[in-house]
Amino acid sequence: MAEPIVRAAADADMPGLRAVADHYRLLGAWPERPDFVDAEREFGALLVGEVDGTIAGFGGTLRRGTVTHLGDLFVLPDHQSSGLGRAILSHLLPRDTPKVTFASDDKRAFALYVRNGMRPRCPLLYLKRGPLGGRPASREIGPAAPGDADVRAAAAMDAHVSGGDRTATLTWYAGLPGVTLHVSGAGYAFARVAGDRVVIGPAGGVTPQDCADIVLEAVNAHPQAGRVHLAVPGTHPLLPLLLETGWRIGDMDTLMTSEDFMRLDCYTPHPDLG
Repeated sequence: MAEPIVRAAADADMPGLRAVADHYRLLGAWPERPDFVDAEREFGALLVGEVDGTIAGFGGTLRRGTVTHLGDLFVLPDHQSSGLGRAILSHLLPRDTPKVTFASDDKRAFALYVRNGMRPRCPLLYLKRGPLGGRPASREIGPAAPGDADVRAAAAMDAHVSGGDRTATLTWYAGLPGVTLHVSGAGYAFARVAGDRVVIGPAGGVTPQDCADIVLEAVNAHPQAGRVHLAVPGTHPLLPLLLETGWRIGDMDTLMTSEDFMRLDCYTPHPDLG
């Protein structure tokens, strides 16, 4: 087996890269292009690991100011424990700036992130809710357009709670089909409809209550959705409220950061964009 080649993803690499993503069912909430892999390529870094001419893995990051969000590090099973994941990560992560990732239960990946300076902060729970049926929708602002004042206001609040500015990424996201933006003087929440699924996030508020209020506003604006998905840090006061009202935990990661730069009680991330 030849030595792996790690390099920036080119146009010709994208079908092979997406084949790796499809193996891990990463694109189920992104039935149309552009998707979060395109966002990583445009607003962060997207690398492939090539072995014997075949894309065997990839890694992707997004930037929020000085913060690097590691969104993806996936290697096909036949190439795991070969050093390919470590090689991709060594090219992907900066050494001396803040970092964050959502680590799965893969013990090898978890140890790799620790060796790269990140530590576990809290569980990140992926919650699901079925349709409410007939409940009236609350006021909705959107769809938001790129450059809209609401996007800029949301981006300013987001930078405070998420650890860094990502106005360009949020403007891109706000312009996608099916995306709406709920914003007040004290909170913001993006929501995206994909088929019968609604994904809430990123969202945040000046206080934990402001964050909870705007998230619930965004959720309640989609009473007929087949499924609503939301990622909630385990330290957020919204978590017990949602579980008490019928939401289910669909999956769980560990939120890991290199420094304490996120307002985990005032922020709910996007599952794919951070």
